[in-house]
Amino acid sequence: MRSTPPPFFAHEYRPLTPDELTAVLTSRLPASDTATDGGIGHATAIATIVRITGGNFRLVDRLATQIERIQALNNLVALTPEVVDAAREALLIGH
Repeated sequence: MRSTPPPFFAHEYRPLTPDELTAVLTSRLPASDTATDGGIGHATAIATIVRITGGNFRLVDRLATQIERIQALNNLVALTPEVVDAAREALLIGH
């Protein structure tokens, strides 16, 4: 007698809106108080993350985790586009 497999459950989430995505990113990756560029690097990095992920929350979470890891390993406090690019390359996320 063959048993039937349990039903498969999947739920497709809609992409985050730009406002939702910005809120998630600014709470997870806050701007550094020591930035010498007036926050331009942080804003550019956030815009890069928005472009790379397209609002996909799961991808945002993975990328933010990798960014935090790179910052911790390199004793960096500022979020820069270079850190975002390094995280993207480590995760093999498109170009």
